[in-house]
Amino acid sequence: MSDSSPASSRPVTLLGLGAAVGIVLAAAGLLSGAGGADSLPTGAVASVDGQPIFRDGYERLVAGLDADTREPITPALRRRVLDRMIDEELLVQRGLALGLAESDRRVRADITQAMIRSVVLEAEDETPDEATLRQFHTEEGAFFTQPGRIRIGQVFFRVPAGSDEQQVRARAASATERLRAGEDLELVREEMGDREVSPVPDAMLPPAKLREYIGPTALRAVMALDDGTVSDPVRSGTGVHVFVLLARDPARIPPFDEIEPQIRAEWIRRAGDRALRGYLDGLRDEAEVVVIQELQ
Repeated sequence: MSDSSPASSRPVTLLGLGAAVGIVLAAAGLLSGAGGADSLPTGAVASVDGQPIFRDGYERLVAGLDADTREPITPALRRRVLDRMIDEELLVQRGLALGLAESDRRVRADITQAMIRSVVLEAEDETPDEATLRQFHTEEGAFFTQPGRIRIGQVFFRVPAGSDEQQVRARAASATERLRAGEDLELVREEMGDREVSPVPDAMLPPAKLREYIGPTALRAVMALDDGTVSDPVRSGTGVHVFVLLARDPARIPPFDEIEPQIRAEWIRRAGDRALRGYLDGLRDEAEVVVIQELQ
């Protein structure tokens, strides 16, 4: 059989067709790649499986890199930033495809917090005018009320490790009796009390500040006193206290001009809370939520 027979020429013909098809496909790939850039959404610098990477986010990363490094921002460095964003998008898409948003608690928490931030930040961009803030200050007077300041004296009794606490309490009870009988606080403190580790300042203090000196348990006992009265012995983590309420300023609502920044911050915080609650209610209305009977 000669080399010029149809059978012998068929492989050559197939190879030629294959090469032609390859050239056509390669050309089509180049054309689609070039056309793909033209088809990107407005403001996008790239896309990954149709998901755009927008220029504003890209430029923020480049600017952040420029601020954090002394390395000049070259075209090659800018391309590395874009490549990292593409890699991130590929990983995000693959993670979602693998169901990490459903199975990984940390991923779910991150998504939840990101959604909350996006809803709240949009609401917090709203700027209330002064009239709105003044009305809020009036309507929420109880929230902005500042507790009155108080001034106390105390006789303190240490409870050393291994000591008889009942004896210490008995001394404190005796001090209470003397103070209620009208004896001078300084005299009783000098004759019966122990040195205080952190002496309470002899000044009008807000309750939150006083708490730092005497602790929460002792503060509750002080807040229950009337002016000029003496407490029963109070046990705290540091020892036993006998308190005298020397003076008290009444609670007050500060005037608007005094606390305007605080009023504005609270209004914005609540606006964010309202927006989030409304957003969640909308999602619930659109979703089918089924709960077992015992938890309804």
